[in-house]
Amino acid sequence: MAKKDAQTSKGLVTYNKNILLSIVNLAAKEISGVASLCSNFGGSFLKKVFSNNYCEGVKLTHTKDGLVIDVYINIFANYNVADVAFRVQENIKSGITSMMNIPIHSINVRVMGVQFVSADKK
Repeated sequence: MAKKDAQTSKGLVTYNKNILLSIVNLAAKEISGVASLCSNFGGSFLKKVFSNNYCEGVKLTHTKDGLVIDVYINIFANYNVADVAFRVQENIKSGITSMMNIPIHSINVRVMGVQFVSADKK
């Protein structure tokens, strides 16, 4: 499923999957507390080669109920994990709904690790 179509009163609008992946990627990265998107879960090289719906740290699945978004992140130490995950969910939802008319079934934020800032970087 490389493209998503939406019927409007004036015609047909087509979205490329890369646009969705970019919106999700950027929305997750702009939340304070997110160190990075995790690119090495479950053999990312194989996922990039064999999956059309995978980008670094983001996986999209189209279902009959709407779009399922899985985001894999690393967070900085000293941040509340639940708070960061909630803000990532809200930012992704806001980004997609403001730019596209695509129903979202769920946004799953999976924290894969914690990044500690070394003393010389403070």
